[in-house]
Formats: sequence, structure tokens, C-alpha cells
Amino acid sequence: MTSSTDPSSSPDVPPSLWRHRSFRRYLTGQAASVTGSSVSTMVIPVLAVLELDATTAEVAWLTFLGQLPPALLALHAGVLADRHSKRKQMITADLVSAAALTSVPVAAALDRLSLTHLMAVAAVQGAAGVLNDAAAISLLPSLVDRSLLQQSNARIGSLFTVAATAGSNLGAALTSLLGPARALLGDVLSYLVSAWCTARIQAPESPRPAAEGRRLHTEIGEGLRYVNGDHRLRTLTLVNATTSAALALLNTLWALYLLRSIAISATAFGVVLGSGALGAAAGALAAPSLAARYGPGPMMLTALAITPLTQIPLLLASPGHFWQIAIGAALFLQLACAGAAGTTQRTIRQIVTADGMQARMQAVSTWLTSGARPVAALLAGGLGIRIGVRPTLVAGTCLLVVPLVVLYHSPLRSLKDMPGSPTMASPSAEAVTPPTPSGPIVPNPAGAVDVRHDRSSEGGT
Repeated sequence: MTSSTDPSSSPDVPPSLWRHRSFRRYLTGQAASVTGSSVSTMVIPVLAVLELDATTAEVAWLTFLGQLPPALLALHAGVLADRHSKRKQMITADLVSAAALTSVPVAAALDRLSLTHLMAVAAVQGAAGVLNDAAAISLLPSLVDRSLLQQSNARIGSLFTVAATAGSNLGAALTSLLGPARALLGDVLSYLVSAWCTARIQAPESPRPAAEGRRLHTEIGEGLRYVNGDHRLRTLTLVNATTSAALALLNTLWALYLLRSIAISATAFGVVLGSGALGAAAGALAAPSLAARYGPGPMMLTALAITPLTQIPLLLASPGHFWQIAIGAALFLQLACAGAAGTTQRTIRQIVTADGMQARMQAVSTWLTSGARPVAALLAGGLGIRIGVRPTLVAGTCLLVVPLVVLYHSPLRSLKDMPGSPTMASPSAEAVTPPTPSGPIVPNPAGAVDVRHDRSSEGGT
């Protein structure tokens, strides 16, 4: 195990995350990036729908192109992050994203902005984002001891969602003050802050000489076999992928539905997004205590059961303040479940994965979840045109039952304690063996009493 403690800590003092300088820098940089991404999440739909008069099909294509790069590049990004410096990969991705987003207000100022330009920026930002995420998520286990991973993920999740709340509200304010195009400069600044903080992280990254001269597809295959060979990684990855597909179908038309059918204002739209982020913060903070009290498995199962129900207010809504409040409250509950479950499942995957496989394990999950999103986005566009937006949202809500079924038929549904760390070493160039479970054995569901669903929004990637 290569987890480290910060130089400021002492072996005689219990480890503290707040005394961990590199963790604080990591947290600050990523939180800044999440804040900026929330600005873009709020601003870009407004820019496309209200300023560029995008149709339902064009909104679907915008979403599709933004989500296609992760589906194509996630596995390669994981190999690169395991081979090379994760910090350098994160910094490069931040700077590329900043440059791409800067072009939007510049084009708008020159009266040259088009949907084609916006789609190209979405594609570039999506590619840079998957490079960043593959490195950032897999960097954490090398920054802190594995005994602190659950606490670390809980704090990361809660702070990120507070940052998302601030970003949504900031996006609404910047849109009102500067217009949607120039509001994206807030996200540009966030990427620069993230790159600066990442450059100051001191992480014990060791090169892998065994990877020299090996083909990317060989190491990609190792990652796929590794995840498939461990039932915990396999189940959580399938849950993530099916959840992602359903949410992608819903999210493709969600902004269009609220802005046009429900006639919600841009400011109210930002406030609704902010209320959901507060729920995610509450869920992430509560995750360690909920997992300790009820068990990680029952907690995730319960969250997956609640998630489809939170779509009901959206499906029944009509214009008016009452329904705006109801949608905000439902989103709060939905993201509280996502925050608690996402924090827990990510911790489980990080704990049971060997150091040399962290990025590739994460890449497999990202690949499957991202691969489902562009397909779901195109499906949402086609269904939205053919049967209407509201019936398409009903179909997406029904699809949210699928991950519940996947987890229910897995032994993980009865997991009462967090698993132990793997004892194996990093994989060699010749073979990769799935980790041998250590710590508490996952009980057979038949013999247990059952009583639970990730950048930011890892539906849980």
C-alpha cells in the first residue's frame, strides 16, 4: 500500500485530514473546479435554449457531444493516469478546459457564437474532463491512508455539493449581470485555480517501469478483467452504469422541460439546482454514520429505492411557485440519496482496489457510465420528438428501477461493514489477478436481514 500521510503529521498523533496540506490543496482545487462546473451546468442550457433558440433535437445533440468523449477516452485516460503523473494529467486537462470555455464569450463578443461552436466546446471540455477525473479520483488513495478514505470521501462529497450550490447561484447571478456567455468566465477562473492548487500537491507518485513499451489495449484489458473478477467492483460498476443511463435520459430534457413547459426563470432554475446540491452535501456528510449504523449495502439499496419516487413532483408539475418548490425539495432528497450512496460506493471501490489499478478501475466505471449517456441522450431526443417531453421523462423514471434490481440481486445488498484493503501488490506486466477479499466477508443475502445508490455527480462514477 502506498497511501501516505502528510509531512506535517506525526506518527504519534492520530491522522487528521485538516492537518494534511496536500489533501487540503487537493480539496480546494477540486472544489473550485466543481464551483465553476456548476456555473457552466446552469449557464450552458440557458445559453443554448434562450439565446441560441435551440430545438429539442439540438439540445439532445449538445448533450450527446459533451458526453461522447468520456465514453471514447475513459479507458485510455485510466491507463495514462496509472502510467504517468496524475497531477500533470489533471493540470493539463484544467488548462485545456479553461481555453475551450474562454472561446465562448470571445465568440459572443464578436457576434460569431453558434450552436456548432457550443457543441465543439462541449466535446473538448468532455475530453479534458475525463482525463482530469481519471487522475483526480485515483490520486486520493495515494494522498491519505486507506483508513481515512471514507472520511475523506464524505468531506469531499459535502464540500463539492456546497461548491455546486454556490456555483449554481453564482451562475444565475452572473447570467443576470453579465449575460450567459460572459458568465462562463467564472468557470474559466475555476479551472485556473484548480490547476494552481494541483501543482502544489505533494503526492508520492511512482512511475511504473513495467508499463514501458506495452500497448494501451493490453493494460485496458487488464483493467476490464480486474473489475469483472471482483463481484464488488462488478456490481457497483453495473449499478453506476444503469443509473447513469436513466439519469442521462432524464437530464437531457430536464432543463428544456423546466425552462419551457414549466416556464421557470433562469434565476429560479439556478435556485432549484442549488437546493439539490444542498441535499447532496447533507447526504455525503451523513454517509459515514449511516453506513456504520445500517450497513453500506442496506443504505445503498434504500437510496436506490427512493430515487425513482423523487421524480414524481417533476412529472406532475405545472407552472407556478408551488411546483418550483416541490421540484426543489424532491431534488434535495434525490441528491441526498446520491450523496450518501455515492460517497459509500466510491470508498468501497477505492478500498478493495490495489494501488496500481486505481485509475484503470475508475476508468472502467467511467467508460460504462459515460458510454450509456450519449446513447441515452440521443434516445431522449428521439423520444422527445416522437412522444413528447413529459412521456420521455416518465420512461426515464421507470429506468431508475433497473439499478435497484441489480443491487438487490447482489450479495452487496447485505454488506454490514466496510471491506478491508487488498493485500495484493500492484499488477505485473504478465498478469492481473482480482483482489482477494479481506476483512469482513460479504454475507449471503439469504442468510441476512436486509433493510442501500458520482464530479461531481458521480451517479456514482
